[in-house]
Amino acid sequence: MEFANKGRGVAAGILAFAATAALVYFGNGFEPRWPLMWIAPLPVLWLALRSRWWSAALVSGLALLTGCLNLWGYLRALHAPPTVWLAVFGIEAAAFALAVLLFRALALRGAIWSALVAFPAAVVAFEFARNLLGPHGTGGSLAYSQIRCLPFLQLASVTGPWGITFVLLLFPAGVALAVHLRASNAAKSERMLTVTLAITVAVWVFGAVRLAVPQQGPNVRVGLAASDHDVAPAGAPTNRLLDGYAADIQTLAAQGAQVVVLPEKIGMMDDSAVAGEDAILQRLADRTGTTIVAGFDREMAGEARNQARVYRPGAVVATYNKEHLLPPFELKFTPGTRQVLLPEAADRWGVAICKDMDFTGLSRTYGRDGAGLMLVPAWDFNIDRAWHGHIAIMRGVEDGFSIVRAAKNGYLTVSDNRGRILAERRSDAAAFAALLANVPSGHSRTVFLLLGDWFGWLCMALTVWGVARLVI
Repeated sequence: MEFANKGRGVAAGILAFAATAALVYFGNGFEPRWPLMWIAPLPVLWLALRSRWWSAALVSGLALLTGCLNLWGYLRALHAPPTVWLAVFGIEAAAFALAVLLFRALALRGAIWSALVAFPAAVVAFEFARNLLGPHGTGGSLAYSQIRCLPFLQLASVTGPWGITFVLLLFPAGVALAVHLRASNAAKSERMLTVTLAITVAVWVFGAVRLAVPQQGPNVRVGLAASDHDVAPAGAPTNRLLDGYAADIQTLAAQGAQVVVLPEKIGMMDDSAVAGEDAILQRLADRTGTTIVAGFDREMAGEARNQARVYRPGAVVATYNKEHLLPPFELKFTPGTRQVLLPEAADRWGVAICKDMDFTGLSRTYGRDGAGLMLVPAWDFNIDRAWHGHIAIMRGVEDGFSIVRAAKNGYLTVSDNRGRILAERRSDAAAFAALLANVPSGHSRTVFLLLGDWFGWLCMALTVWGVARLVI
């Protein structure tokens, strides 16, 4: 009998591991099937309430780590050694296992409502701490698995990504607890399930209502163009590349584009070449009446900048320097410290570059200043064109602006402040791929703009409270 019980326990552990690992693998990552993440933690949470603590920790940690193999190819494409993958996702798996253990300990002591809240709060606390301390901001948050789930995505306008991760994990925690309580206390089980479903439904109803309210402000006709050409050397090579872009810019302008966005670091620009390279794009802006935003590797005496340069008809060139740089590839650059807002007749346009949109702080500053449209030169790595390229979409929902993001080795993407992708095209669709779209440019106020990362801090406090309940 004891042998049979052990056998059933091992089989349950294997099944829970395999189920959660598979659901995480397909529910998160480059092309997430978002419904899968709503149930991905359920098997290991169910197991945790029926097994020893070490078994729960081992199975849950290994399941998440195995599920994260869907990002193995990404780090290999960046030429990172396997130890980097193991370090990054090993820490994440350990944090997940600790959250499961906190959930288990509280539930088995009878503090089921604390357990319901503590599990998602602990995972969010880890994501939030990583955002504050690490170089990649919100990148890697489970919230991005839900980018395509537009009603749920609207919660970001209140809580940022932190509330999305919280509700996403609260649902399986509530279901696991309801199943656990069913045999011993049917009434409490029903209450747990009712509360869990009520919270989930309320979030979805809020999202559906918000989606039904149209974005305000005038429509702007925007153009995007990209070539997957590497960074061109300063001078003649960059001039030739800009001549190639010029044909697309003129075509887009002739079709009514009020602004055209080009990718990040299309070419180098040193002090000897800056006048000639600027002249090409400034002449186009003056002749077509179109604003042009283009990214350059700007080399100056004593420093280098990852820079977006803005060419407006009859105006002096405006510059924005990227604030959040990608290690180790951009260690040579000095980070910027200043926003660029372009006051238009009826709205305001902001400028940022690629990885800047992985962080909530800079985007929230633009939102507070009333930006209704963000113009974002970018550069992705092909394999992450959807995963990283679409992170910016959540910033628009949080901070009330539409986004025009032109990435080489990625997508040309236009999205509104509800997270809808209005138009999109691969950058490798042509030697010089182009896209034309209309996008609303009115700014929307949000709770997140007012309160910032309040929900991340709340989850930190809830995690401490959950741990305190175990020792008091």
